[in-house]
Amino acid sequence: MKRIGIITSGGDCGGLNGVIKGAAYMALAHGASCFVIPNGYAGLYNLVDFDTLTELTPERLDRIDANLAGSEAGHSRVKIKKIDDTEKYKRIQKGMEKFKLDGLVISGGDDSGSVLVDLNEHGIKCVHAPKTMDMDLQTYSVGADSSINRIASFIEDLKTTANTHRRILVMEVFGRYVGHTAFRGGVAADADAVIIPEIPCDFDILYKHMKDRYFTRIMNSDVRAGTYLIVVAEGIKNASGAEIVDENSPADAFGHKRLAGAGEYVCQQLIKRLKADPSIKDLMKKTGMYVKGINEIPEIRAVTPGHLVRCGHSSAYDVNFGKEVGAGAFILLNQGISGVTVSGISQGRIRYIDTKEAIKQHLVDTHQAAIYEALGTCFGRTPEKMHATAEKLNQALERHW
Repeated sequence: MKRIGIITSGGDCGGLNGVIKGAAYMALAHGASCFVIPNGYAGLYNLVDFDTLTELTPERLDRIDANLAGSEAGHSRVKIKKIDDTEKYKRIQKGMEKFKLDGLVISGGDDSGSVLVDLNEHGIKCVHAPKTMDMDLQTYSVGADSSINRIASFIEDLKTTANTHRRILVMEVFGRYVGHTAFRGGVAADADAVIIPEIPCDFDILYKHMKDRYFTRIMNSDVRAGTYLIVVAEGIKNASGAEIVDENSPADAFGHKRLAGAGEYVCQQLIKRLKADPSIKDLMKKTGMYVKGINEIPEIRAVTPGHLVRCGHSSAYDVNFGKEVGAGAFILLNQGISGVTVSGISQGRIRYIDTKEAIKQHLVDTHQAAIYEALGTCFGRTPEKMHATAEKLNQALERHW
């Protein structure tokens, strides 16, 4: 490999600039050159029309801050297979030939990875550096640790306003159809309840947990202060089993409707139960909060930090991991290996799996929730009894995360 292109695709997150710097510096270490293909797969498709590409020289790399989230290369959500152009793959190959690019390092999640598989099958050499804050690939992915840390930090911050107003807060976070970010962020910040797609929520159970813990806190406080915090993954389903989506937003290039409203849905379910519960009036009176016609039930609000959980700064772990998989991706390309996903570097070995396997959805282990149920966290179900046995590991875990 003498010249490679680097693409970042899909949603932005922490650690991506680490991937760029890792791939580019490793290319330089092998006497090769690395070029940014801007704007994700849209840029790749339009590469043939570009006049120049930015080369990642040592001087240009020095201007990229690996600790910043987001990507210097830019993103788009484009599914190459869906482009209405029978010559699309030849067009991409011509663009690569124009700039004498021998292969591509592509950082993205499951959707972006599926495009990589498609490109590889059409003779375009590429290696996948896994990226998704959702943490739903079969290997750890750049961005997850950064987002989980930000989610936990926001939950901690919300406790001040929630406690001041004696509110019940529901924080909705990204994660699409899996609950890793809600689960890990919620547990880390001592959220009272975590609602995820993998565990169907029984709102009667959630309501009882909320009612008991919320009013107990207030009654045990010398200033009648208390709150209750719920973290909910955006991909939960409603009572009829349907996704909760923004009907006004069109589907993206991969057919996904914009998920929105899970937090509000949880609020509605709890408010309905509060209003129907005859004991709430007496409890509100005991806490000194009851005002007829104005303040008859606890206030419940939904908060959606949205893109704030994927912007700002990267965690140190994601920068490290990004640089490693970026570097590993170049080495694999240089050894003639393509169509694979780098899972990490361990004991001097670059570990990788076929991208087709890497992008298969990895769900939360619902048995893991039993640990935290024993510690008091509600997952909207009857707590599962934890069964654990000791087991000695005789070899390194492939899924080290």
